[in-house]
Amino acid sequence: MFMKRLQLVFWFVCVLCALSPTSRVFGHGFAGARFFPATLSTDDPFVSDELSLPTVSTIRTPDNGGTRETDISVDIAKRVTPQFGIEIGETLTVVNPHEGQTTNGFGNLELGGKYQLLKNDAHEAIVSVGLGVEIGGTGSSSIGADLFSTWAPGIFFGKGFGDLPEALRFLKPLALTGSAGITIPTSASTRTITVNPRTGESDVEVEHNPDVLQLGFALEYSVIYLQSQVQDMHLPAPIDRLIPLVEFALETPLNRGARGQTTGTINPGVIWAGKYFQVGMEAVVPINEHTGNKVGVIAQLHFFLDDLFPHTIGRPLFGGNK
Repeated sequence: MFMKRLQLVFWFVCVLCALSPTSRVFGHGFAGARFFPATLSTDDPFVSDELSLPTVSTIRTPDNGGTRETDISVDIAKRVTPQFGIEIGETLTVVNPHEGQTTNGFGNLELGGKYQLLKNDAHEAIVSVGLGVEIGGTGSSSIGADLFSTWAPGIFFGKGFGDLPEALRFLKPLALTGSAGITIPTSASTRTITVNPRTGESDVEVEHNPDVLQLGFALEYSVIYLQSQVQDMHLPAPIDRLIPLVEFALETPLNRGARGQTTGTINPGVIWAGKYFQVGMEAVVPINEHTGNKVGVIAQLHFFLDDLFPHTIGRPLFGGNK
């Protein structure tokens, strides 16, 4: 039932946005002339009203002979003031092991807040700070959702290269966004007790939960910026609205016996950005054998609520217009 409803909403909004004009991108995610798209694998540096419905990713993990994990996520962000916004997200996970039955369930509810410290239009720069929390015990144990909560303070930035000298003008469409943060679990370890039904003996397994350094970067080349700010190449649709990019999502445990075992992915892909929405797709390439040895994929349909509904739900709750 959930999937049927999700599909109906998905296609309804697709049709609505497809019928709308896409002459240019409006106010969402701008610093000066630079439009920063919402990236698929790393968090955005800006505060806005937006909806990702859905983000779908699938990859085969290296454990137990290979387990196919597919995530279907919904995320919504809402500005409280022009500089401060809140976020909420939920994910349905389907786990298909190499052997055994397929299981599915919702992960823990994710909440967050973000404050935009700086926006420099002349240098196409944005800096924000944020705090996220994964609320333990709100997800399904069938997919291994943690019973403890995790806090995640972080900093986010975006920088366009539009201030490069004219001799390097074809590099001006480049932009770099990124984030750095630490996830801090509220429980340093988790104890699991299993009882042998034949002997009645119990076995205690202790899993340590380390603090984890999370780094994310996205290097983008905006054809939109090339056309509008550098030189009109008279490119046809849909090429004129493409933003090729490559993302890096890395995690490194900092303590409790797992220190230094970095995992992560490199995600090359492309985003098409219109006036009211964008669509994107990336390959998910593991960086080492600890992450996996199979290439996955992630795709996203993302709506700019501040452009779709500028006078109602797309404006800040306090502090005036967009």
